[in-house]
Amino acid sequence: MSQKILLTAKEVNIILHRLACQLIENHLDFSNTILIGIQPRGKHLAERLAAILKEDYKIKDVQLGFLDITFFRDDFRRGEKPLEANRTEINFIVEDKKVVFIDDVLYTGRSIRAALTAIQSFGRPSEIELLTLIDRRFSRHLPIQPDYRGRQVDAINNEKVVVKWIENDGEDLVLLEQKK
Repeated sequence: MSQKILLTAKEVNIILHRLACQLIENHLDFSNTILIGIQPRGKHLAERLAAILKEDYKIKDVQLGFLDITFFRDDFRRGEKPLEANRTEINFIVEDKKVVFIDDVLYTGRSIRAALTAIQSFGRPSEIELLTLIDRRFSRHLPIQPDYRGRQVDAINNEKVVVKWIENDGEDLVLLEQKK
């Protein structure tokens, strides 16, 4: 299996700060905005963005939650082994709030479709946006596009985008892996 580095740790850091600035431009003080990391891999990105907003840009009221979409996926019972569920951690009502879904890679759009269904359990948001670190634009099965994207990648079907986070994998790195 061959690998190509798409983003180094330094590039990931630059992109995270750019995405944080774009969020500030559109949401100002975040008093009516909620960040929702889509479990499992969007959690790390959401935590990092929330930390940057609080520490570097002094945004005080950043509400952060994590949404498990396992049981809302259309492929939930299709695999040979059952999918592992994660924990949903949303300790607030999303009714009439602006929600920003955060995920590491936008691929087919099916995870976001599941998230759109799952979030309804917590109220009806006034608006939903999507932030993604990597947008695989030629792989969509559903008409879903990000409002904020870190980097657009043109990957073909036998290529996989792998996002590594220092919290989970010991380093920040984005790779494009060629499957044999």
